[in-house]
Amino acid sequence: MCKLIAVTNRKLCSGDFLDQIKKLAANNVDMIVLREKDMNERDYGKLAVQVQEICRLHETACVLHGHFGVARRLEADGIHLPLLAAMKNRENLRAVRMSGVSTHSVEQIQLAEACFASYVFYGHVFSTECKEGVPPRGLSRLAEACSASDVPVYALGGISPENAGLALDAGAEGICLMSWAMRAKEDGIRRLARFCHCYQRREVVRERDFFAGMEMRVQPAE
Repeated sequence: MCKLIAVTNRKLCSGDFLDQIKKLAANNVDMIVLREKDMNERDYGKLAVQVQEICRLHETACVLHGHFGVARRLEADGIHLPLLAAMKNRENLRAVRMSGVSTHSVEQIQLAEACFASYVFYGHVFSTECKEGVPPRGLSRLAEACSASDVPVYALGGISPENAGLALDAGAEGICLMSWAMRAKEDGIRRLARFCHCYQRREVVRERDFFAGMEMRVQPAE
């Protein structure tokens, strides 16, 4: 099942953060991962309540990132963890409805599977501002990771409408976007979601057909 996943970073938003969450949820994004790593547990919990409310209104999965206690208290749809945190919480993850783990190699994917991961993020696939100066792993390694994994692999890092199809062609069962998702307009979100969902149904689709006439550049951050 091909999924469109938005990973948050409120500092990248060009407008109000919760308004952007509403745009994503209302325009068929499958999952929103609330990844505000700089927030303490108390403030993160408050924000998570607001994001959950929006996601539930639009039937969008809301996965909390890093704060295991908050996720359990709020009965979140899922929890996403770095690999080391997943290994420390291995037994706790056994009972979680949905758990995701960030990985960067086939070996790490195998460790994530041993921690009862429901899915893994793999990246970074393409060059990205968030990993400036760090070479991307590329499509061939993504393909290797997808072939070796027993759980869904979602491609992460530098993903955009221009290269989304390449990641899916490599075997990814979904794509994760951060920078683009935090600044994208509604029409762009809607078209990318449609592209992913049509790909899921194995229809003959062309990126240029979906994105023709659409302004591909995102709103600049202020």
